[in-house]
Amino acid sequence: MAGVGSRSGVSYDARGLVEPTADMPDNIEVEGGRARFDAADLTIRQINMAMRKLIYDDGITDVTILNPASKHSLAVGILKRCRIHFEGSPGWFACGLIDGPEVTINGRVGWSVAENMMSGVVTIERSAGSLTGAAIRGGDLIVKGDVGARTGIDQKGGTIIVLGDVGINTGFMMQRGRQIICGNAGMNLGDSMYDGEIYVAGTVASLGVDCVPGEWNDADTELIERKFRIHGLGDPPEFQKFVCGKVLHNYDQLEPSERKLVIH
Repeated sequence: MAGVGSRSGVSYDARGLVEPTADMPDNIEVEGGRARFDAADLTIRQINMAMRKLIYDDGITDVTILNPASKHSLAVGILKRCRIHFEGSPGWFACGLIDGPEVTINGRVGWSVAENMMSGVVTIERSAGSLTGAAIRGGDLIVKGDVGARTGIDQKGGTIIVLGDVGINTGFMMQRGRQIICGNAGMNLGDSMYDGEIYVAGTVASLGVDCVPGEWNDADTELIERKFRIHGLGDPPEFQKFVCGKVLHNYDQLEPSERKLVIH
C-alpha cells in the first residue's frame, strides 16, 4: 500500500495510519544491563519499538533515550519494572498507561503525561502541559516546574506533586488520591470532586463546586513529609487542605426522576 509523506517526515498509509512499517534502530548501545540510543532521527514507532525490545525481549532494566525532540506518545504501555531516562523533552501523551517503570524526564513535557498511570514514578525536571496525570490510578507523579490546566482530572489514585503553579480546573472530578501543590492554584480547584485530598501551599484563585477546606490531621503531616523525603524534595512548606464537601454527590438520596427508575 503506497505511503503518504508529510512535512514532518512521518509517513502514513492510504488509510491514514501512521508509520505502517518501521526498521529497528541500529544506533543502540548496550553495556552492563543498560542501554542508550539517540532518538533525534528516529520516528515515534522506531523509538517505542526499540524500548519494548530492550525491556521485554532483552531484559534491559535501564534505558536512556537521547534527544526525544518533543515526539508524542513515547514510552506508552510499559508494564514492567525498569528505569527509563529521557534526556530532553518528549511531546504529548508520554508515559501513559504504565505499570511499574521509574521514569525521569530531564526537560519539559507536553499534554497528558502519565495519563492512566497504574504504578511507578514519573519525575519531570521542568514544566508540563495540561491534563497532567489525567485519570492516574497509582504511583507518584512529580513535576518540578509549573503545569497547565486540569491537572489530575478524573484522578482515581496515586499522588501528584507539583513544585510550581497549577492551572484552572485542577482536580476536576477527582475520585481518589492526593495532589500536593507547592505553588498557586488557578480557578475552580477541585471542582465536582468526589473524594481525595488536595494540598496547596500558595494561593487559590477560587474553589470549584463542592470543594471545601479540610481539617488537618497527623496523617496529612506524615504523608507529605514521607513523600518529600522519598523523592528528595527538601523540607515541605505549609499547606492548606481541601476535600469534597459531599453535597453535590449525595448517594443516599435519589432525585425524583431517579426514584421512578428504581424497581421495588
